[in-house]
Amino acid sequence: MNESIKWGKALTVAVASAILTSCNMNNNPLLTESKLPYGAPAFNEIKSEHYLPAFEQGIKEGKADIDAIVNCKEEPTFENTIEALEFAGETLTRVLGIFFALKEADTNDQMEEIAEKVTPMLNDYSMYSSLNKPLFDRVKAVYDKRDELGLNREQQRLLEKTYKSFVRSGALLSEENKKTFSKLTEEMSLASLQFGKNALAATNAYTLNLTKEEEVAGLPQFVLDLGAQTAKEKGQEGWTFDLSYPSYGPFMQYSERRDLRKQIYTAYNTKAIGGENDNTEVCRQIAQLRIKLCNMLGYKTLADYNTEERMVKSTQKIYEFIDELLEPSMPVAKQEVATLLAYAKENGFEEDELQPWDFSYWSEKYKMAKYAVSDEQLKPYFPLDSCIHAVFGLASKLYGLQFEERPDIPGYHPDVRVYDVKDETGRHMALFYADFFPRASKRSGAWMTEFEGQSIRNGVEHRPFVTIVTNFSKPTENTPSLLTHDELTTFMHEFGHSLHGMLTEASYPSLAGTSVDHDFVELPSQINENWAFEKEYLKPFAKHYQTGESIPDELVDKIIAAKNYMAAYGQVRQLQFALLDMAWHNLTELPAEGTLEYEDKILAPTRVIPALPGACISTAFNHIFAGGYAAGYYSYKWAEVLEADAYSLFQEKGIFNREVSDAFRREILSKGSTEDEATLYRNFRGHDPQPKALLDKLGITQQTE
Repeated sequence: MNESIKWGKALTVAVASAILTSCNMNNNPLLTESKLPYGAPAFNEIKSEHYLPAFEQGIKEGKADIDAIVNCKEEPTFENTIEALEFAGETLTRVLGIFFALKEADTNDQMEEIAEKVTPMLNDYSMYSSLNKPLFDRVKAVYDKRDELGLNREQQRLLEKTYKSFVRSGALLSEENKKTFSKLTEEMSLASLQFGKNALAATNAYTLNLTKEEEVAGLPQFVLDLGAQTAKEKGQEGWTFDLSYPSYGPFMQYSERRDLRKQIYTAYNTKAIGGENDNTEVCRQIAQLRIKLCNMLGYKTLADYNTEERMVKSTQKIYEFIDELLEPSMPVAKQEVATLLAYAKENGFEEDELQPWDFSYWSEKYKMAKYAVSDEQLKPYFPLDSCIHAVFGLASKLYGLQFEERPDIPGYHPDVRVYDVKDETGRHMALFYADFFPRASKRSGAWMTEFEGQSIRNGVEHRPFVTIVTNFSKPTENTPSLLTHDELTTFMHEFGHSLHGMLTEASYPSLAGTSVDHDFVELPSQINENWAFEKEYLKPFAKHYQTGESIPDELVDKIIAAKNYMAAYGQVRQLQFALLDMAWHNLTELPAEGTLEYEDKILAPTRVIPALPGACISTAFNHIFAGGYAAGYYSYKWAEVLEADAYSLFQEKGIFNREVSDAFRREILSKGSTEDEATLYRNFRGHDPQPKALLDKLGITQQTE
């Protein structure tokens, strides 16, 4: 999902000083009603200079909304306090959704400067609401008589979450401590912005330009084409590779030049360490600020604070969960690496152990030898346009959705495609924006977010504007965009998030769509990946882009057989990220060691291949330092357990069974957070999930019995 900054409700209510007051608000597309279908954002008119005045106006309106609630002469009620607060600052909410989505997907220097300027403004605005005693007094008055109000379940949920949000944002602090809390929150927001800015700049700063045939030995044609196109774009000769994953990943898989693999691996894994984009101290700064903020609220650690409002409920449960998966996975992962080393030695590798820059290369070779399947073989069968049609087709088969491309609705970049999404009755469900290709203005990775979420205001339903952003290989002069099977799976993952956003049926935006517990939000995305390994799904659409021939049965069989290839190694790797996240956010004080030394100490017990001295994950770990996954990275594995158990029902009843998909839509996709997430899961599946479901799915249980 969106690893970009998600300004929640706490950042949707406050105040700012006047900026660019000479700007004519009536000419600002962010402040005028859109005339496009469904009120879609007028991206063709929005310019960077529109954002600051729009933020200013949105904050002004939001403050007025807050003041109106506080100054209301009537007794506090659910409608005049809780509901009114939910919809306060609608202009600001709209501007926030657009600006921060584009800052991740299509940024520029001016937008980065604006982000730094508006962060203190937004923090002040947030504090104006969350630390507003008269406002909290009204919220508390409604909360205290909650059992007498006759509220429906969704209203009860909103009331409870609103009250808790105030308490967890410092409403019970003294006035002096509120000022300190506000100052620390602003410092943390700016530090997170700086972290993301440094990580992106460090990623863009490196290129590997090769001009000799021997330097590109082993690279298949699709990798060479991409390298040649990148070189051409940069005005260079030969082939150029960078640290975006579509460039870096295949180079590591296929390059026969071990020295060059080591060079680019080193660059990738030492991003933002030292130099002008250094994040080593920014990591510590963010961790320290989080400790201070949580201590002020009565929590020992950020992990304690965050887990209280998640399915897992406690920090201890996270460690127990990680151990339940890590203990059986470690010996299997070590055996996988030993088997790979033996294969490498049989085929000319002369070292005593595999180094990290050897792993992808030899893993690809062994996978090819064992399963006779490679990305190079598979990519011709997965042209992007066919994959788009297939991903949409699955949503149609399971949920009755139809997708119509709308070239009349502008995207924010020429690469962006816009679709009108309707259900079987013709009801408009969402606008869907798809942004597939890498560029310097886009951060790496893949994510889903919304420009505007779903809600019902004054009896009028507003359907969402949903977007996914990926970094798939661009078309070249000779070939269309061709996806690896892994990229198809990534597409389906992010589209699962999109379905969660598009199919939501809630009244209140803070309870709609993906606004769910952090360890629940990956269930819709991860369950959607499963169809990428089903022959019945793949065969009808996977056709060779040149010949039109369907993908051979034996290749599909090999994809399925290779599904759990290096599964234990991959699981340990993900659990390492979770452990590193918890190590930073279960701190009560900063470690004596520096960032690199601390990370090495934490990860050393779980390493199955040697570490590169001086390498560091933390300095470019956007998920936990610049995104929303602090003390939450475990949730990827938590959700894998949920989806492994949930998908088994599709396997039992039929992978296209409408009874099951209707239940999944009704109990999971449509509900958002209108009910407790654990209850939602039990309503769908009939029981609580167990980690063994994932161990069984990955084949780890069989290897440890």
